[in-house]
Amino acid sequence: MGAGLGTGFAGMSAAAVISPMLITFLHMDPYMAVGIALSSDVLASAASAYTYGKNKNLDIRNGLIMMGAVLAFTVVGSFVASLMPSATMGNFSVFMTFLLGIKFILRPVMTTKETMQGVSAKKRAVQSLVCGMLIGFICGFVGAGGGMMMLLILTSVLGYELKTAVGTSVFIMTFTALTGAVSHFVIGGTPDWLVWGLCVVFTLIWAEVAAVLANKATPKTLNRATGVILVVLGIAVMAFSRISK
Repeated sequence: MGAGLGTGFAGMSAAAVISPMLITFLHMDPYMAVGIALSSDVLASAASAYTYGKNKNLDIRNGLIMMGAVLAFTVVGSFVASLMPSATMGNFSVFMTFLLGIKFILRPVMTTKETMQGVSAKKRAVQSLVCGMLIGFICGFVGAGGGMMMLLILTSVLGYELKTAVGTSVFIMTFTALTGAVSHFVIGGTPDWLVWGLCVVFTLIWAEVAAVLANKATPKTLNRATGVILVVLGIAVMAFSRISK
């Protein structure tokens, strides 16, 4: 439920919520927990992207450009990280979730679609490519934070209106999560099917509920709802991490 709400409202990756819970409470292998979380992201993100697209809150063209750059530079970041003696930032996505929630509450994104359309198509494409390279490299190097970084950059750097930013973020995550989930299961083997099924179904249901509500909400209400959900999820995940230690 938490992962679904985070995905539908804020374009958040389910891995940031589901993985710590599976590891902490079910003592699941971390690699397999991430695989289950990523596979839960696929349908939830796809359903959310469809809902945002139906409400004309999705930038497919630039989303595809950014997605290609993210996927390519995630590999580059992973390779660079493998050469470093100690480059771990395991709590990166958790703190980003919390801080981004505070940001949406205190400094809401009130950009309009009219303002977005004022940027030339060529400039937007170049911005999407460069930002996608940055997001991919950091995600590959750090190993987390993709959904939150996309939302932050889409709203704060590229100047996207919040609904379009979330819609574009979940569109990209559909494919990045699919790539990650397949690779995890190919390498790590088949998951616990009961756990996998429950995670996929409940993430999907609540992501769709959140996406429908988000597309009907006013910008001010959506900013507050997004901020509160991110703060609550950030605190919850930090608490789960402390319990596991």
